[in-house]
Amino acid sequence: MHIELVGISHQTALVSVRERFAFAPEELPAALPRFGGAAVLLSTCNRTEVYLASHHVITAPPVVSLLQELKGDTDTPHDAFYHSTGLEAARHLFRVAAGIESMVLGESEILGQVRSAFAAATAAHTHNAVLSQLFHSAIRVGRKARNQTAIGRHSVSISSTAVSLAREIVGDLSARTVLVVSAGEAGKLAARSLVEHGAPKLLVTNRSAARARELAGQLGGRTIAFSHLGEAMAKADIVISSSAAPDYLIDRDATAQAVAGRNGRPLLLIDIAVPRDIDPAARDLPGVHLYDIDDLQERVDRNRNNRQQEVAEVEHLVEQGVRQFAAWMRSRGVVPTIAALRSRAEMLREAELSKTFRRMRDLTPDQRAGVEAMASALVKKLLHDPIDRLKGDDGERYAATVRDIFALDADDETSKSETNGLDAAAGG
Repeated sequence: MHIELVGISHQTALVSVRERFAFAPEELPAALPRFGGAAVLLSTCNRTEVYLASHHVITAPPVVSLLQELKGDTDTPHDAFYHSTGLEAARHLFRVAAGIESMVLGESEILGQVRSAFAAATAAHTHNAVLSQLFHSAIRVGRKARNQTAIGRHSVSISSTAVSLAREIVGDLSARTVLVVSAGEAGKLAARSLVEHGAPKLLVTNRSAARARELAGQLGGRTIAFSHLGEAMAKADIVISSSAAPDYLIDRDATAQAVAGRNGRPLLLIDIAVPRDIDPAARDLPGVHLYDIDDLQERVDRNRNNRQQEVAEVEHLVEQGVRQFAAWMRSRGVVPTIAALRSRAEMLREAELSKTFRRMRDLTPDQRAGVEAMASALVKKLLHDPIDRLKGDDGERYAATVRDIFALDADDETSKSETNGLDAAAGG
């Protein structure tokens, strides 16, 4: 059985190219059967990959051409796609599920996307035993990477760092208020991330009332007049500011007045603006925690380094998964030989017992049972070493010899499957 992977990702193509091959979930039921056999299609914002399992070798060009046909694309060169086979394809999928092939190292969403891709193939009836084992193995590797290493435990984006800071400084977000001041794109992402992680109340202010209403509509917040900024800061637990103003929007005195009305509650100020919106002197006020863009980037870089240090351990888990999958493929390749060997031995055992019992008609039922037990034990002992050898790492190498020595009646298709099984699993 041959495993094939054809894909395009952020490592081989710009987003302007990748987006042409993005498949929405509702497109998969119609697309998957077009591959003509066992297929799983994994499509995320950073990759589109087709995994195939077939009895014959599949080359990349027809798969790429089909993807182009499905998406109406005629411009993308074939060299924007990559092609892997056998264990290399399996290794790639395991790395994807573990988050170390992602644009954001260790991101958690990809594991659910791998699971959903296989679920879609199951619903479309385009999976088989090999793809099922492959994807379930990948999901196990992905879970182990997250449970046994710290690959996903450090924030590596401005928005995720904002959430991490908020939880660290103000605690549980479920009763916290976020104030957004003149948010640019980074500020909007940080504010939205805080709301998605539990902050229930979002206030938005801007020097322009129309702009404030627009921002509030985008973020799902409530507008506050800019003239009431100080009062809003007194009520908020987290303030995010990322305007394009040339001077400070929030000075030390305004911050001090807000702190005076907070009854000791900590105030987190996140200044993502360049030039800065918040006077750095506000950092000296009691209860105030001010982080500017450099502070956030420093944490992002430190966390990215922490994740990078976990990659070696994740790679170890990936290789462990590859070895286990390879062993499964090998055992699958020799199953027909083992079954034929056992069948042949059982047929001979029954034939010899029949002849023995015809000559020894006076045996009691207990004696007959004893002879049958002895024959079964003898067959089991004789087959133990050959079957163990077949199940081992070099099992495929012994299959033809075993069939020859024991005169096993294997048909051409079974023989072909056994001979090529390891080559396909090893990428040949």
